[in-house]
Amino acid sequence: MKILSVNVGRALAVQINGREVLTAIGKQPQGGPVAYGPMGLAGDEQADLSVHGGLSKAIYAYPSEHLAFWRTVRAQARAGAWDQDVPPGLVGENLTLQGLTERELWIGDRLCFADGGVLVVSEPRQPCFKFNGAMGFNKAAKLMTESGYCGAYLAVLVPGTLSAGESFRLEPGERHLSLLDAFRSRAR
Repeated sequence: MKILSVNVGRALAVQINGREVLTAIGKQPQGGPVAYGPMGLAGDEQADLSVHGGLSKAIYAYPSEHLAFWRTVRAQARAGAWDQDVPPGLVGENLTLQGLTERELWIGDRLCFADGGVLVVSEPRQPCFKFNGAMGFNKAAKLMTESGYCGAYLAVLVPGTLSAGESFRLEPGERHLSLLDAFRSRAR
């Protein structure tokens, strides 16, 4: 399991379905180590703190294993070309991960890094209309809900730094509630 990309973004005004909204969903990959603390990654912003950010949603991680799915559905919706990869950060994720999907995650599981930093799985992401805007078509949020490809919000237990290419280990929590069960219960 490793980090493919560490991504941050600034809140910007964008047009979504004819209305101007503030969003920081468009994250950009960072070179070198990025520090993180209880409120998230250095240099990262959230536009709507009622649904993003804060202690329990400091960092958003997304599995790279789902990016081929999004490339295909974006092409079908004519929001991208068939050969156009989904770039790191487009889904709004701070961490693009490899080797760990929602199926293996439970609320309370810990991602442990070599520098001693620890992130804790706190809850699944719930998609909104801003996700539709980022993906370029209006059924993206519905497809995230149907597929269960939601990614995970992480709380910071021990601050540290994160870098692309860095490996980590998963330390199981109590295993009372799986991430997918939490996602599906909220999606109803």
